[in-house]
Parts: sequence; structure tokens; C-alpha cells
Amino acid sequence: MTVMTYPEFWRRYLGAHRDPRTRGLHYVGTSLALAALASAAVTRDWRWLPVAPVAGYSLAWLGHLAFEHNRPETFGHPLWSLASDFRMLGLFVAGRLGEESPGRDLGERR
Repeated sequence: MTVMTYPEFWRRYLGAHRDPRTRGLHYVGTSLALAALASAAVTRDWRWLPVAPVAGYSLAWLGHLAFEHNRPETFGHPLWSLASDFRMLGLFVAGRLGEESPGRDLGERR
């Protein structure tokens, strides 16, 4: 097993999310997951908790299956992948996602 640093993983994660449709499904899924967690906190209804991972992962994995044709990074590095989902969404919202891939347009297709 090869030891990898988080910066190395982040580069690989970005490479596995090149298609804008995949990233879009990740953004929607991550946002729905956050909304489910917020709903659980506000309503104090624990039934929202299982909705969070189902909403987040089902849409993300759909993108990998339908558009990227690769294996989601979640299976190899679940915590780094989860952190990277939030990081990618945050960078997208801030308009800075393209800065993460010098010399490459993240919107280009393979």
C-alpha cells in the first residue's frame, strides 16, 4: 500500500472530478446533505440524519458512474474524500476552484 499525503490525494481527487456534471452532482448532493443535517439540528428530529449521507453519496456516485466512469475516492480514503467534497464545494462557491489546477481548465473534458 502506497502512503499518500493529503495534497497528493487532493490532486488525485480533482483529477477524478473533471466532468462539470460530476462536480455539479457533488455540489447538489453535498448541499442536500448539509440541509438534512441542518434540518435535524433545527427540528431535533434524528430521522433527518440518515438522509444526509444518502443524499450526498447517491448523487456523487451517480456522477462517477454516469460521467467519469471511475471509482469514487470515497472507497479508498473516506475521510479525505468527505473533506474534499466540502473543499471543492467551498472553492466553487468562492469562484476559486480553477486556481487549484494550474495550467489546466477544470471545465475541460477528457
